[in-house]
Amino acid sequence: MSLEALVPILLIALVASGSPGPATLAIAGTSMGAGRRHGLALAAGVVLGSWTWSLAAALGLGAVMAAHGWIFEIMRYVAAGYLFWLGLKAARRAWAGSKARPIAQAACTSLRGAFAKGLALHLTNPKAILFFGSLYSIALPANAPWRDFAIIGGSVAVLSLLVFLGYALLFSRPPIVRAYTRLGRWFDAAFALLFGAAALRILTARIS
Repeated sequence: MSLEALVPILLIALVASGSPGPATLAIAGTSMGAGRRHGLALAAGVVLGSWTWSLAAALGLGAVMAAHGWIFEIMRYVAAGYLFWLGLKAARRAWAGSKARPIAQAACTSLRGAFAKGLALHLTNPKAILFFGSLYSIALPANAPWRDFAIIGGSVAVLSLLVFLGYALLFSRPPIVRAYTRLGRWFDAAFALLFGAAALRILTARIS
């Protein structure tokens, strides 16, 4: 695969992974509230979920799942329920205000818990398998060699690693953490609204 063909694919993947969404919201909120280590742990879980869907799509699982719409319907409700739960937690912290600080214990009890949260967040996202499935189907013909699949999969994997870990590092910087400490209630209120909006979007989206 040539570099000219790979660059547009990476640009699409960059927009998809870097644009605001449930994963980036969770990484930002955890990094600001619970600290850099928890933010990186959650981001690592998101990255593993991204790699899992990428590998599944490369192996053809996307086409199998697309042929069985009930699988996506189950995932849709699971994902929406999980996002509503995250939004409810953020809303409760916003309601409690300063009594909920520090957020480190409230947001994640352990690094393993943060990692599991990130993994669950991405594995329950039905849009992820559709994105990777369409990425491979559009970028590669059916008879493409496995070397091309490996190049795309490896490049997108490195890109997602840089993007999601970069979010954790960015939002754990002291100036941003200090802003969160001062305006934590408003941040949490915004997270509650955004998680709720993401859940509604998943519930009402037409998956085809």
